Amino acid sequence: MSSDFYGTSAAYARQEQGYREKALKLYPWVCGRCSREFVYSNLRELTVHHVDHDHTNNPADGSNWELLCLFCHDHEHEKYTEHDNQMGSVVKAGEDDHQAATFNPFADLKAMMDKKK
Repeated sequence: MSSDFYGTSAAYARQEQGYREKALKLYPWVCGRCSREFVYSNLRELTVHHVDHDHTNNPADGSNWELLCLFCHDHEHEKYTEHDNQMGSVVKAGEDDHQAATFNPFADLKAMMDKKK
């Protein structure tokens, strides 16, 4: 894998700096998820998230960007990681060997209600 895949090359850093500056000029300094507001002193904690997860898709109008705080940005990417990890363990209907649940906690509800009277 190239270091651009991981975002560690100098060229990627320059590209990121370019769209980050544009996004910070286009949008208010507010996290798009949790609505946390940012000022210059903590602006480093506000990230540019690519909505379609394609870091090469950087339209000038910013339509593929949203500003997210570090926590919301990590959470957004974690959702996709969890989804990818669970795709290998999907069990389709009729393929599992588990027995259906037979316990009914409300089976004697009427009798229990009558006891209280």
